[in-house]
Amino acid sequence: MFDVIIAGCGPTGAMLAAELRLHDVRVLVLEKDTEPTSIVRIVGLHIRTLELMAMRGLLDRLRDRGRQRPAGSYFAAIDKPAPAGLDSAHAYLLGIPQPVVVQQLEQHAIDRGAQVRRGVAVTGVEQDDDGVTVELADGERLRARYLVGCDGARSTVRKLLGVGFPGEPSRNATLMGEMAVGVPPEEVATVVREIHRTDKRFSVQPFGPGAYRIVVPDAPFPEPASPEPAFPDRAGAGHQPEADGRAEAGHRAAPPTLDDFRRQLLAVAGTDFGVHSPRWMSRFGDATRLAENYRVGRVLLAGDAAHIHPPIGGQGLNLGIQDAVNLGWKLAAQVHGWAPDTLLDSYHAERHPVAADVLDNTRAQAELLSAGPGPQAVRRLLIELMDFDEVNRRLLEKITAIGIRYDFGPGPDLLGRRLPDLEIKTGHLYDQLHDGRALLLDRTEHLTVGGWADRVDQLGDPAAALDAPALLLRPDGHVAWIGDDQHDLDTHLTRWFGRPTD
Repeated sequence: MFDVIIAGCGPTGAMLAAELRLHDVRVLVLEKDTEPTSIVRIVGLHIRTLELMAMRGLLDRLRDRGRQRPAGSYFAAIDKPAPAGLDSAHAYLLGIPQPVVVQQLEQHAIDRGAQVRRGVAVTGVEQDDDGVTVELADGERLRARYLVGCDGARSTVRKLLGVGFPGEPSRNATLMGEMAVGVPPEEVATVVREIHRTDKRFSVQPFGPGAYRIVVPDAPFPEPASPEPAFPDRAGAGHQPEADGRAEAGHRAAPPTLDDFRRQLLAVAGTDFGVHSPRWMSRFGDATRLAENYRVGRVLLAGDAAHIHPPIGGQGLNLGIQDAVNLGWKLAAQVHGWAPDTLLDSYHAERHPVAADVLDNTRAQAELLSAGPGPQAVRRLLIELMDFDEVNRRLLEKITAIGIRYDFGPGPDLLGRRLPDLEIKTGHLYDQLHDGRALLLDRTEHLTVGGWADRVDQLGDPAAALDAPALLLRPDGHVAWIGDDQHDLDTHLTRWFGRPTD
């Protein structure tokens, strides 16, 4: 029997497996695809994800395989420089092939002891008071204490659970790919500049040696087809899944061809730029959906299984990895028996509102990218407003997730926020978090973690660059307590990390 089975070995599932193995949780990852994807799509890792990678000692290996770009405003493709003084040691965008991210995270999980099985599809889920039974396509049945669905936008786990997935189906489609062009760069730039006067969704940009990233509107999706038959009631209430896969964000009605790109480029730009030698090509919709619940008993959802939205601003992969880091230590605490009663439910309470905000900002960006005179008037107004540092900063913090503040109750503004990678006497703060444990950072040198030492590390550093006497940092890097009173600290240690060891 495993402690946790994870359905899906994309970035979210692989990261979650690694997080669980930091706490010696027995993990099995099931992936329906027999081989990793061969589509070499470049994705952008935003500031908060880079910080999380630094916390786990993974940043150097990813940075060596990617390309750093200056931080800037990515909101609705409005070109503004980053505001001054971003409070992060990793204030840049890292462009990196998605398969490299998955491979590195999967290998990290395996190195930590996770098991990964490929070519294995989940077809059934049953849960009881003691655990979850997972049925596979070949009839094999596996048993675990918990199951996490990280199996994408058309999540089988979510459908089997009967979790509602409300939102808007796709109405518009977009072609995106990386390929070579057969005309001079000056000609590309001239055409793009002209099209951008009326359509901000269109983009042909240099993207690495010999390649351009092309984004071009495609023919609209048809009206959603009639719903698929309901899954059998295998995990609780029956579920009527959402409409046909063509209406799902991130899912393609059919893989596009190079001729599809040529056709749409001619229709929109009057030229196909002589495109050839594609690296990868995709078609995606603008569906926007959010799971009603991230947890049903012993089964949880993360990543695209819990939320989908258009890839505007490049937030999807980042959002899923951040889900995994929030959930990992909480689920491990539950497995090991020291989790407070409300800890696992705090995963939904914290991450569901974050995803809702991402869905809203992608809706807003989609409107600002549309060609109508009303949206374009709003866009021109926002361009002016973003010259104000506070507006520019707020929008960048939304996209990069460094503005998140979880509701931990009343307290200083830092409470519930992530802590930047401070300089401390041992070097850098994030180096203390590689093992996924909590940390008491104490400038007073009078406090102690006492009976929580098996779960919480302690560092006394009077010179730490911290505007507080002491703080308690959760394993995901968010500040759970600020103060200098031992009794108050003990109360918050109990809240987050259960009863002390005698």
